[in-house]
Amino acid sequence: MGNSRTSGGRARTQSSASDVRAVHELFVAGRVDASFLDTAPLRRVVAESWQRSLATGVDPDLGEVRGGRAALTLDQLRATHPLASALPVIRRLLVEDASDAGVVVAVTAADGTLLWVEGDPAACKRAQAMNFVPGADWSERSAGTNAPGTALALDRELQIRGSEHFTRIVQPWSCTAVPVHDPVTGLLLGAIDLTGGADVATPQTLALVRATAVAVENHLALLRLTNSGQPGVANARLSVLGAERPRWTATDDAGNTRTCTLTGRHADILVLLSRRPEGLSADHLAMLLDDQDLDAVTIRAEMSRLRRVIGADNVASRPYRLLAPVGSDLDDVFAALQRGDVAAAMSRYAGALLPQSVSPAIARLRTELSTGLRAAVLSTGSLALLRRWLELPEGRDDRDGWQLLHDHASVDAFARARARGHLAGLDAEFS
Repeated sequence: MGNSRTSGGRARTQSSASDVRAVHELFVAGRVDASFLDTAPLRRVVAESWQRSLATGVDPDLGEVRGGRAALTLDQLRATHPLASALPVIRRLLVEDASDAGVVVAVTAADGTLLWVEGDPAACKRAQAMNFVPGADWSERSAGTNAPGTALALDRELQIRGSEHFTRIVQPWSCTAVPVHDPVTGLLLGAIDLTGGADVATPQTLALVRATAVAVENHLALLRLTNSGQPGVANARLSVLGAERPRWTATDDAGNTRTCTLTGRHADILVLLSRRPEGLSADHLAMLLDDQDLDAVTIRAEMSRLRRVIGADNVASRPYRLLAPVGSDLDDVFAALQRGDVAAAMSRYAGALLPQSVSPAIARLRTELSTGLRAAVLSTGSLALLRRWLELPEGRDDRDGWQLLHDHASVDAFARARARGHLAGLDAEFS
């Protein structure tokens, strides 16, 4: 009898999924209107989400969900997002058990951008086929009905099963998502999502994700109380662009300001930690600093010296992370580019990021910044900005930039002659 009940329950589940799939096919093909959904075997929350998805132009045959933010902007978003500090909590309660359970754990911003996607490596790889990756836009308006996107749209916990998804590429998956709010203001910060097979959309899974969200909100509340009663650093700032020696400037609660010059290695570490508020293990930090020669023992010694320079209360361990947000001239340029304010980006750009650094991670970030700024300057068509770019060390060998200056309609005869001479020199040097 027990087997009979189980079998009957399984048959009903399959029948329900089949019914939902049939209704979905009729609806997206335009063969039934929205009123039909009221009588169809479909949950109201799903029917209403399908209608919103159709109204906003989501394609049910979407090959993959579109990307949201550029990589450098994703780094910025992660660095400043309130949920970054709660990543250790999420990893302990969800990710560690998901690593071999065939499920994916995702943390989203309030606008639906995926910030972190972790879990079972095989499941994460399969999820990449639908662009379920950091930086992708999984809001309902972009991806259609899905647990994190629709949970954010409604600001309520939600489970979406298989064929209830609006886009077909997502229908092999089921997911459970719970929004997370600021414990003081109540502001929606984002959502925690568990994505996997059919067993993900169960009451037990919902209870687990809900408990994780509560733990995260409690963590944020405790962090707020702890920071508000701690003297420490009120404002800290890094200067890491250009040929000047890198500097750390900190102002405490009493208004006292202290500036110290950093070694190249300490500057590398602080830049990397400022871009990764969730923290870095000693091994990961060693790899980012030097992919061959460093080991965890060397990193621990370097971190001990760094604490003596900037203060032990600014850096935590296991993983290594900054205990308060740190601004920088690097972030200023990235932020100006994100706003589309190229003039402000140029005015804040003192030169390449830590030009003497040999860290592969810093070199990658240096290239991203320089390349992004150059492209932005050239796209403006501004003669003044172009000239400022070409005066920089990176601009001196920029042949395309000098050619643009030479051909610019507003350039005077003297500047055109100078550009022609510079182009001839570049051609001679690199021929």
